[in-house]
Amino acid sequence: MAFQTVSVGRCLRVEMGSVAWMVVEAAGAIGSGIAAHSLALTAFGADSVIELVAGTVLLWRLLIEARGADARQVARAEKVASWVVGVALLLLALYIVAGSVDKLVQRQGAETSPLGIALAVASAVIMPYLAGLKRRLGAEIGSRALRADGSCSMVCAYMAWILLAGVALTALTGWWWMDAVAALGLVYYVAHEGWEAVQTARGEADGCCDD
Repeated sequence: MAFQTVSVGRCLRVEMGSVAWMVVEAAGAIGSGIAAHSLALTAFGADSVIELVAGTVLLWRLLIEARGADARQVARAEKVASWVVGVALLLLALYIVAGSVDKLVQRQGAETSPLGIALAVASAVIMPYLAGLKRRLGAEIGSRALRADGSCSMVCAYMAWILLAGVALTALTGWWWMDAVAALGLVYYVAHEGWEAVQTARGEADGCCDD
């Protein structure tokens, strides 16, 4: 019991740090994405908002356990988190597809955003570390939601890598359509993450992007 209490406390600290970073990432990516007319960067920020919501609900779930709630209350909190994240991510995937098609039809490219690039670089480094930590701690306390959140953090890293690849190719080639194509490259990860979260909420899977 003492070990479980210590582990839940560590989970709370990790998740609070993750939520704090998501606030910075979401605000910076969306703001710079809109300013630079970059759909890929804006979508990256929108995913950060969704992860922020998921992280906040997961904090609620961890606090419930830390305060000695029963398993039914904990399970209810995990199910709520899964439904919220799953539906929001599937809607985000639709937005990315529609926005990318519109940009390609309008032949609208994106401008460079130093702040957005800096945030993507930071996420590409930070999120894999957080993903591994959450998965390990989730296994320690027996939380499928926390393990799933670790997988979602890894998806955030994938999105950052794709975004940076798109920026690099645009800078090297000058192809105006690269931002829209890079945004479309995010759709698989966003939709897969959302579908897994919905399956978890329905009791058919272990969590979003579960391994």
